[in-house]
Amino acid sequence: MKRAIVTVLLMIIGGMTGVSAQPRQLNNFDELVTLLKSGNHVSMVFYYAKCELISDNEKQEKVPDAIGGMKLDVFEYFAPNAVKNKEAFLVASESKLIQNPKGEDYVYNYVKVRFNADNKVKITARYINPASFKVQMDENFFGIINDGKNDGGIFLYLDE
Repeated sequence: MKRAIVTVLLMIIGGMTGVSAQPRQLNNFDELVTLLKSGNHVSMVFYYAKCELISDNEKQEKVPDAIGGMKLDVFEYFAPNAVKNKEAFLVASESKLIQNPKGEDYVYNYVKVRFNADNKVKITARYINPASFKVQMDENFFGIINDGKNDGGIFLYLDE
């Protein structure tokens, strides 16, 4: 009986430890690429207010205090000189049907992310009308990967 109680307590403590564990943050482009090449999946969180916003080909002084995120499951990696590029880069995108936060209708929320080897990141966010496929919003955010020491707005986490 005592052995059963000890076993149950160890299972509960072990389960609680797994729940409270913090996800592992990735600190740079090289770490991201290494993990993706070995079959791992990564979650991304974007703090847009920590990025520079270009909208309608103009730098915007006010950047929305908004947060976005997505899983990095499907990607393409290009080594230096693969497509006439000087440095390596990685791209990923995703599209989801959402209710338009600026209106009553629905839009496709299309997000494309480009990671450069120098840890700079470009996020393209578009709202696309699902009936006409016309772009209703087009914004580009420029930031850097947060390495735990800088104030970068792009956080990367290993999905474990």
